[in-house]
Amino acid sequence: MGVHFGVSAFFVFCLLALSANAREFRITARPGSDITGELSKLFKEACQCVDKSTVLIPKGEFKLGEIEMMGPCKAPIIFVLQGTVRADGNVNGKDFWVAFRRITNFRLNGGGIFDGEGNASWRANNCHKTSLTQCKRLPISIRFDYITDGKVRDITSLDAKNFHINVIGAKNLTFEDIRIVAPEESPNTDGIHVGRSDGIKIINTNIKTGDDCISVGDGMKNLLVERVSCGPGHGISIGSLGLYGHEEDVTGVKVVNCTLRNTDNGVRIKTWPSAACSTTASGIHFENIILHNVSNPILIDQEYCPWNRCNKNKPSSIKLVDIKFKNIKGSSGNKDAVKLLCSKGFPCKNVEIGDIDITYNGKDGPATFQCSNVSPKLVGKQCPKACSSPVTKLPGH
Repeated sequence: MGVHFGVSAFFVFCLLALSANAREFRITARPGSDITGELSKLFKEACQCVDKSTVLIPKGEFKLGEIEMMGPCKAPIIFVLQGTVRADGNVNGKDFWVAFRRITNFRLNGGGIFDGEGNASWRANNCHKTSLTQCKRLPISIRFDYITDGKVRDITSLDAKNFHINVIGAKNLTFEDIRIVAPEESPNTDGIHVGRSDGIKIINTNIKTGDDCISVGDGMKNLLVERVSCGPGHGISIGSLGLYGHEEDVTGVKVVNCTLRNTDNGVRIKTWPSAACSTTASGIHFENIILHNVSNPILIDQEYCPWNRCNKNKPSSIKLVDIKFKNIKGSSGNKDAVKLLCSKGFPCKNVEIGDIDITYNGKDGPATFQCSNVSPKLVGKQCPKACSSPVTKLPGH
């Protein structure tokens, strides 16, 4: 009479792999092949193992379609990308290309490349010209949704169709030694967008793209951005905030020891007038920032309304509290070195400016420092002189 063990054959496989110390799930397809199906199968198998497992994409170039790798998993997962995976030209599918979701104790590394093949798709992106609710949304390259206790290290995102990396609902997730590359003219290709998360770190990362190098959405808590090189791009941005109803507060953002080169903006906070919600952004700290030919190096813009897509008659209802700009030095690409344009309805509170030294050598100079609806606390020396210039509108406002 046969014996029934009450366990799946796959569980037995995991135990055998454990005893052989071989817990690796490796892509076996030849370079040039489409690995979508095999990778999906391997990840599901690894996710069911009771001990730590590694999913490995070896060196070589592979085709990869839309794929969702979903937890929860029974043990930690290490995803190693050594080769290059290339997206197809599909712009009519889901809102993502690669998604990692609901995984605890997750690692992604290996030195490989996610190539979004965005060049042929950017012409289809009209979000920078029309209403965000009406525009055609292209897929985000890599999503990290509800990841807990994770680390992403030593990967490259190349030519994303939309955002390179999007993070939502994460807790204790670190990005380190990340390389993000897309042309300066590529639309809506934010480098790393984070929101509704707690305890995110972005460290020692190089971002060259066509939109914000790092953008911070609503609900973000305890974000550290350190030793990030940005440019070209649109700078490091908090917001935009207030476009949608039911947004959550932003608290505890620290951007330190970063360098920006030839960017359209430096460090900025942007909120919509006639905001659809009333939230607060507080505890935002920019310090030790080096600028090389950066337009709008320091900017609070509470009249953010690109292409006049909003009603500016009602001032922004987003409250900005406890904001610091300290030890920010270098050269500006335009004369608007510092612009603190706060809301008439909710003036900025507890804004501190310390040791600002920004030069501008253009023919329309010298550099200016503008203040509206804010009385900043001044520490150390300020160049240009704080709040000494008449307020002018930003381009596009």
